[in-house]
Amino acid sequence: MTAGEPPAPYDDAPEGVVLSCRGVRKDFGEHQVLKGIDLDVGEHTAVALIGSSGSGKSTLLRCINLLEVVTDGVIRLDGEDITDPRVDVDAVRRRIGVVFQAYNLFPHMTALENVALAPRVVAGLPRAQAEERARELLARVGLAEKADEYPDRLSGGQQQRTAIARALANSPRLLLLDEVTSALDPELVGEVLELIREVREQGLTIVMATHEIAFARDVADSVCFLDSGRIAAQGLPQDLLVDPKDARLRQFLHRVLARDGT
Repeated sequence: MTAGEPPAPYDDAPEGVVLSCRGVRKDFGEHQVLKGIDLDVGEHTAVALIGSSGSGKSTLLRCINLLEVVTDGVIRLDGEDITDPRVDVDAVRRRIGVVFQAYNLFPHMTALENVALAPRVVAGLPRAQAEERARELLARVGLAEKADEYPDRLSGGQQQRTAIARALANSPRLLLLDEVTSALDPELVGEVLELIREVREQGLTIVMATHEIAFARDVADSVCFLDSGRIAAQGLPQDLLVDPKDARLRQFLHRVLARDGT
């Protein structure tokens, strides 16, 4: 391929696969965080990433969204190699919605302005059209009456729901959720998880890092257990989370469930 030529499509991409990772490695100096991740995410499915802090879940999501450059391996979105250095990063990110642990809302903007920003600036919609889209999304997440409030006037759950609405604003092909309930007070967790459940039921393709084991069991189509930068176990939720065969996974679940008192 010549310089400046766009990356070629992945001709042998598995049919129906939205996201494909092959041999993905990420090093920070001499520290290997991801050690060869292989993962396929099918269309209209939800994959839950579980594992201890430092296992590589958030780093993998950041690599998928091109916030981190992979050290080795390939990530493909709808067959396109998005790790090719010639890829249009902004164009890729328009196809991926991301919600982080911290809400990352702009404090000087209202909920409406936060949600309308990407359609207006990135997608080039006229302000009126972008704001109409934002109002529809805020209504969808139960915040129609909070459209003109600034983030500091919203509860943590309301801020996170606003962040989810913002992530949906460009109708993403893939939604990445990074421990979206970890910063919430316990009484607010349920409302955010219920919203994610609704989004999941509408058919969006989702990869979510979560410590909510019961939620992963009920909502995800498959679960990946990351341990020290590798996928140590992968399969159906009922297989991995109800009767795990992997000793490391059993130990992890025992710690999490004991901590949560379940």
